[in-house]
Amino acid sequence: MHEFFLPVIKSALRSTGIETDKQIIIEQPADKKFGDFSTNIALLTAKECKSNPRELAHQIIEHLVFPPDTIAQIEVAGPGFINFHFTSFFIMHSVRQILHEGNAYGKGSIGKGKRAIVEYVSANPTGPLTIGRGRGGVLGDCLANLFAAQGYEVTREYYFNDAGRQMQILGESVRLRYMERCGKEIVFPDTHYQGDYIRDIAENIYNQHGAVLAESSDVMTFKKSAEAIIFTSIKKTLERLSIRHDSYFNEHTLYTPDEAGISANQRVIDALKEKGFIAEYDGATWFLTTKLGQEKDKVLIKSSGEPSYRLPDIGYHISKFERDFAVMVNVFGADHIDEYPDVIEALKILDYDTSRIKIAINQFVTTTVDGQTLKMSTRKGNADLLDDLIDDVGADATRLFFIMRSKDSHLNFDVELAKKQSRENPVFYLQYAHARICSLLRMAMQETGFDPASSEDYSLLELLTSPSERQLGFALLNYPDMIKASVRLLEPQKMVEYLHSVAELFHRFYQECPIIKAEPDICKARLFLSLATRQILQNGFRILGVTAPESM
Repeated sequence: MHEFFLPVIKSALRSTGIETDKQIIIEQPADKKFGDFSTNIALLTAKECKSNPRELAHQIIEHLVFPPDTIAQIEVAGPGFINFHFTSFFIMHSVRQILHEGNAYGKGSIGKGKRAIVEYVSANPTGPLTIGRGRGGVLGDCLANLFAAQGYEVTREYYFNDAGRQMQILGESVRLRYMERCGKEIVFPDTHYQGDYIRDIAENIYNQHGAVLAESSDVMTFKKSAEAIIFTSIKKTLERLSIRHDSYFNEHTLYTPDEAGISANQRVIDALKEKGFIAEYDGATWFLTTKLGQEKDKVLIKSSGEPSYRLPDIGYHISKFERDFAVMVNVFGADHIDEYPDVIEALKILDYDTSRIKIAINQFVTTTVDGQTLKMSTRKGNADLLDDLIDDVGADATRLFFIMRSKDSHLNFDVELAKKQSRENPVFYLQYAHARICSLLRMAMQETGFDPASSEDYSLLELLTSPSERQLGFALLNYPDMIKASVRLLEPQKMVEYLHSVAELFHRFYQECPIIKAEPDICKARLFLSLATRQILQNGFRILGVTAPESM
């Protein structure tokens, strides 16, 4: 609805003689007695206009010109807020647009002609996906859906960590289990991967090669086999949650020399050195972050010769700039909190426009079963696996529970709640609202001959009296703004909260307003309002990646 108000308010300011660069803020008051929308523009501009805020608000109101039958009342409240009350006619007339546009309702054009990349999951292929990685995967998938809904051409990317020390440890872990399978006595280090999946991979290699590789100390065969098997498993797990990727960026390409014999990692070092931000001491190569006011420099290449995470991450982000993405969204786990600011600083030093980079950090996840918190450790092989969670509660509950809390908050995944068939379970509550509408429409078709596909100009204008009708209709119109807010904040949780409020308002409307037993015109209008509600739920579910059941 902001697009409805902004041009009118801007025009009124000009007519009042107010020239300001202040942002016009339009919000919904928490208390509906203060209107449907409110602006504090008079308070923001009063000082520069040398006017009393309330008097200035009244002057602005005199120049506000809205289309007929849209605004029922405009009032000045408190120290100078301007409050707007819509007519019921306007609300119901606007709801018809939902029915006209259908699946396209709410889609914006902010990103039209622009390319965005959303990188998410990017788990090291050292073991099955854990629940913690699942949260980031769902967050990234929803963010990609949201950016696509705003018109961006979205690339969904997985940064494939196929280089570095952890992959070497993976290969060595499999090699040792393979030797064990060949009948050799081994001492398996605590630092290596302990899970049964390592034995399974070793068994697979044994079935292919027998004991031929038992005398080999080369871990490459074991590393490659493990990498392929584990990554196939990761893809299958993601598919269960309808999470997909368009492209995969292999980390090892950053270590590979180009035609000039220089790797991307080395180019980063050379470029930072030219800017005066590289030093070598203690046998390592350092990023001189002390020059940026930090207490310590950060290592880019360890004394062992192995790059730290920061170095390839800088090179990877440079590749995104080279691919000319207007927006670059990175979905990281909380373990990246200390690292990513250094990556951003390095890119700034190298003159890249870091305002194009958006970071979504999702906090850790714990799971609770019967009040007991489960502990996770991929290395020790007792990880809380994402596949097990999906088996237990289903894909819909898994997805929605991951994003129903802010990404900035620690998430305690209550398995028992996720399985409940009651309104306490937010997944059940949302899907039940959709199923209830479908049931209502089926009943209406049987008993009244109602045809959802027949618009008849959507006779919603008959609904001008009931508060629950008005509140539901008004809430439906907020859907486009909720998409924009979710994109701006990188927070799909806002969509979950919004859809929950829509479901709650529909249930209230359903209880308070007779529908099928109402007078024919009122019945039809209320059925069309129900149909518009179903459309909003479906559109929102599509962004969140959950199903819309027609019966429960």
